Amino acid sequence: MIKYTLNRLLAIIPVLLVVAIVIFSIIHLTPGDPATVMLGSEASPERVHELREELGLNLPLPQQFVQWLTGVIRGDLGNSVFLQKPVLDVFISHLGPTFSLAIFAQIIAIAIAIPLGVLAAVKRGTFVDQAIMSIALLGISVPSFLLGLFLILFVSVHLGLLPVAGYQPLSAGLIEHLKYLLLPAFALGFMQSAIITRMTRSSMLDTLTQNFIKTARSKGVSQAIVVYKHALRNAFVTILEVIGQTFTTLLAGAVVVEFVFNVPGIGQLIVNSIERRDFALIQGTVLLIAAGYVLINLVVDLLYGVVDPRVRLNRK
Repeated sequence: MIKYTLNRLLAIIPVLLVVAIVIFSIIHLTPGDPATVMLGSEASPERVHELREELGLNLPLPQQFVQWLTGVIRGDLGNSVFLQKPVLDVFISHLGPTFSLAIFAQIIAIAIAIPLGVLAAVKRGTFVDQAIMSIALLGISVPSFLLGLFLILFVSVHLGLLPVAGYQPLSAGLIEHLKYLLLPAFALGFMQSAIITRMTRSSMLDTLTQNFIKTARSKGVSQAIVVYKHALRNAFVTILEVIGQTFTTLLAGAVVVEFVFNVPGIGQLIVNSIERRDFALIQGTVLLIAAGYVLINLVVDLLYGVVDPRVRLNRK
């Protein structure tokens, strides 16, 4: 287990290096002068030249990349030009809303998906199965931001049950915190629940045909115990993998939903930093998101051995 974990941690290094090269290249090869964008079109050429020298934009791109990468290795992601703060501090200050939104959305997705997926597998071929799969297809087809707009129009504007947009931290109270997160979390979680539902149904169908399930039924074990204790437990390894992938998708894919609901999270931070051409903030934020993505996948892999003891991570 320890050897496997160390090998996976070492494998993260080349992945993050590739991410760093790609994001640095995309940002610096984008047309437009960031110094001009920061100062405005009316700024004098002398002031633009001074800012370019201050930010090191006059240096060759390879030299700029080496300087930035050296700082990243030391734990210094640079400073945001507009916010005048270290990139890491800005990222952490915006991580709370995104993390709360992703966790709440994932809870909603799991609460919807696993019962429906199990029910669809048990009722295979019936009207119930077809109805659940139709809902799952709808969830995959409707973009989360569009569902969010419909929820705002119906729940907030017409019914007046929940706030239209905004965010309240957990310090303002749990009820107030969840009140502002419910609509964006449902908009995000509904699409993910559709994916988990389809995978739960597929995995359960494979497990329900196994010989140990037939043996349990022949011994007179009740349907509930067969389904939830034997079948679901054995099918959960595959489901867990999908849950881990959807959670990382929630963290990285909440950009538009956060913008629609005015949630001050990572998504809104990225949008604002792109508009301002804040290079250091964009590079550092994307790199940290990529690091979080691979670490979450590592945690999911390690949980396989907890969910299913037959999985041996130290076996080649």
